[in-house]
Order: sequence, then C-alpha cells, then structure tokens
Amino acid sequence: MLQYSLFFLTCIFVSYNAINTTHYNKLLDFYQVRFKKIDYLNYNKNHDTSMVKILSLDNSFVIDIRYATADNFTKQVLYDCNTVWFRKKVALDLVKAQQFFKEKGYCIKIYDGYRPISVQWRLWKATPKKEYVSHPSKGMRMHNRGAAVDMTLVDKNGKELNMGTVYDFFGKEAHLNYPHNEEVQKNRKLLKTIMEQCGFKAISKEWWHFDYHAMKFNVSDAAMCE
Repeated sequence: MLQYSLFFLTCIFVSYNAINTTHYNKLLDFYQVRFKKIDYLNYNKNHDTSMVKILSLDNSFVIDIRYATADNFTKQVLYDCNTVWFRKKVALDLVKAQQFFKEKGYCIKIYDGYRPISVQWRLWKATPKKEYVSHPSKGMRMHNRGAAVDMTLVDKNGKELNMGTVYDFFGKEAHLNYPHNEEVQKNRKLLKTIMEQCGFKAISKEWWHFDYHAMKFNVSDAAMCE
C-alpha cells in the first residue's frame, strides 16, 4: 500500500507542478530504492515487513524444508540452507496458530516458507504440471513475498497427521474438495479452520499451502542464508 500511495502522490506532483522528465525520473529512482530496502532480510527488524527466522520467535516448530534437500519432486537441492524466513507480521500470526494447535496436542511442521524469486524460476521450469506452481512473473507468488507457508501437523510423538496425500502431491487427491475418508477430512478441517482464524487462506489444489492475506508485501530475491 505504501508503494502505491507514494507513486500516486508522485503522479499528482508531476501533474500539478509540471516538473521536467529528469526530475520525475529521479523521484521514481528514489522511491524504488526505498521499496527495495523493504526486501532486505535484515531491514528494520521492528517493522512488520522485515524478514525474520521463524525459530527466532518460537523454536517449537518442526522444520522439514524439502527444497533444501533432494527429497522433493524436482530431485534437486534448491535452497542452500534449511532456514525458514517469513515477513514479521506473517511469522507472528503463524506463532499464534502454533499456540492454538498446541492447545489441541499438535504442532506445526513447516515444509516451505519464503522462497527467493530466482528459486521460483528453477522450480517452475522443473514442474511437470505448471498449474501447481506460480509463474515467476505472474500471479500472487506469495512464497516469493515471504507470505505463504507449506505445512502439516504432527502429534506429540512427531507423527504426521493423515492428510490424504504426501506433501507436493500433484493430483486431485490433494485438492481440498476431494472426498477422502472421515479421518482425513477431520484433519484437513482442523488445519484449515485454525489457519484461517489467524489470517491465512487455503488454496483449492494444495491442502498444505496457506497464503497470508492480512497484509501485502513485495516480491523479493533476498538470500535465505544470511
């Protein structure tokens, strides 16, 4: 919202003051630099748009970043480390969700969080079914904004709840409306209900994926392993 507001004010300034093209371009360059600063992992740690490591806020999350290993559908190691980052506001509400799940005897297991846009290109090219991965230059690209989480739930013994399919399963069985048995439907409902209470939104084709919709962020390509 800040980006669009500043841009709109700049346009008004141009219209009413008839500044020359050089001055106009300098203003745009100034604003673009400011916007890019928001995407640095260590930018203003007190700001909601800063990137934070989820374990720095709550170390009870179970971390299983598949793209940091070859145990994923691409069979390639896409991340240099298994550190999980989110925008600060996203992370805080994910911690809130974690507390609700823990009250019921469960814990969040994270498969993926922030994903640099350069990695998105590699992932998209390696995906056999393009409808399951956002094109790097189109769509919402919430992982690239630090505003999406791929996750499941585990019990007190670390065992994953039955969600009907494995993570990153490209098929109708992973869709939210697939008629699984009562156990799977109950587990998926629990996952979806609490996540939506905390500001996240499920998507129809991936039971494990949740986008954060309470705040908007920029696409970023900041490194994950700083």
